[in-house]
Amino acid sequence: MSDIKTDGVSNSLNLLASGSVGRLLWQYSLPTVVGLLVMSLYNVVDRIFIGRGVGTEAISGLAITFPVMNLTTALGVLVGAGATARISICLGRKDMRSASEVLGNALVLLLINATVYISIFGLFIDPILRAFGASDATLPYARDFILWLLPGLLMTNLAFGFNNIMRATGYPKRAMMTMIMGALINLALAPLFIFVLDMGIKGAAIASDIAMTCSMIFVMAHFMRRDVNLHFTRGIYRLRWPIVAGIVSIGAAPALVNAAACFINVIINNSLARYGGDLAIGAAGIFSTYTSLIVMVLVGISQGMQAIVGYNYGAGRLDRLKRTYWLAVGVSTVICLFGSLFGLFFPGLIAKAFTSDRYLIDVTSNCLSCALLAFVAVGFQVVSTTFFQSIGCVGKSIFLSLSRQVIFLIPLLLILPGVAGLDGVWFSFPGSDLLATVVTAVMIVYEFRHLDKASAGPQRPR
Repeated sequence: MSDIKTDGVSNSLNLLASGSVGRLLWQYSLPTVVGLLVMSLYNVVDRIFIGRGVGTEAISGLAITFPVMNLTTALGVLVGAGATARISICLGRKDMRSASEVLGNALVLLLINATVYISIFGLFIDPILRAFGASDATLPYARDFILWLLPGLLMTNLAFGFNNIMRATGYPKRAMMTMIMGALINLALAPLFIFVLDMGIKGAAIASDIAMTCSMIFVMAHFMRRDVNLHFTRGIYRLRWPIVAGIVSIGAAPALVNAAACFINVIINNSLARYGGDLAIGAAGIFSTYTSLIVMVLVGISQGMQAIVGYNYGAGRLDRLKRTYWLAVGVSTVICLFGSLFGLFFPGLIAKAFTSDRYLIDVTSNCLSCALLAFVAVGFQVVSTTFFQSIGCVGKSIFLSLSRQVIFLIPLLLILPGVAGLDGVWFSFPGSDLLATVVTAVMIVYEFRHLDKASAGPQRPR
């Protein structure tokens, strides 16, 4: 895409209002999908190498750290996703000054967030991990990994948050390359630290720290350039309440998804420890790793959609907004279908990629065979949640974010295990997927009816 500026806005941004919707979604989503998939290799590589090089207890210990990582990610997403959506809307309105102020405020907020959560987790890591389901056998592994990973979490949030902004401001390919670079560094360093230097699970954490630091430097260097659409400049770093409120209100929805995942993981891990022990926790970790690969594709498509939808919503092009949404839903559903079918028919192959322990393979295979039964609907949910976020419907986006992981999943996790034991935990996932899909469909139908009325006459109160 061209970086040549026209009246303060590059041709790449002008294309958002006039280019082919299908081509734009491809141009914005493909680099994002590739970048996020490559980024997800951080976790996949770590878990494969840890499982093969350290053992099954290390895999279970790693799974215990998921709530911590989800919570820190939630705080980063709160700012990164919110700032990205606000910047997209500002660019659609040709308001470059406001977009710049959102950029500066986002940087300050990310730094504040990281200082807070690194301090808390560093001081209270053992009781936190115990509350998250760590046993005497898995606690040392979980502690080693998360303590060595903490310094890199700030770099992770900066890299991810500003990578999203880079893409939304017209540089999807450059955003992709930053993520690829970091993942390749991690892929090279992880086996070196784990196997050659015999550093065990902390070696995986250090490799991730170094890789994310490199990505962060590349991303931030982009926004220091004067020839890009949006860059750091003087006078944009003073926190202003309207800007902070706008970022937080929109970013609250995806942040709550990650925060909810933290507390859901706590409930899941404790249920698994009760009904299946450390092996069940390890199986859930493998399940989470597999589904995260698919979800990263969905998130990439949704984020590619977000830039187009946000811009056209700000510009009043509702026809292009709707076409973009339905195209994103269709592509995401097909991807979920293939991902769920592979997991249902070949669960053993997935398990064997992470471990050679036959007991863990059996438990993981049973987990995948149950938990993926309704996974095909997840794409529709992810895209719809991002859609509401993109047009500033904060309450609706938050509600949809919470419906699958909190409103429906928690009651099922509390009820089904008492009836069906360990299988009850696994069946809670498709149950919540189905219920959340019904709610999402109703809300989307209502929203599009509202948009049709708004485009035909004066705006009505929402």
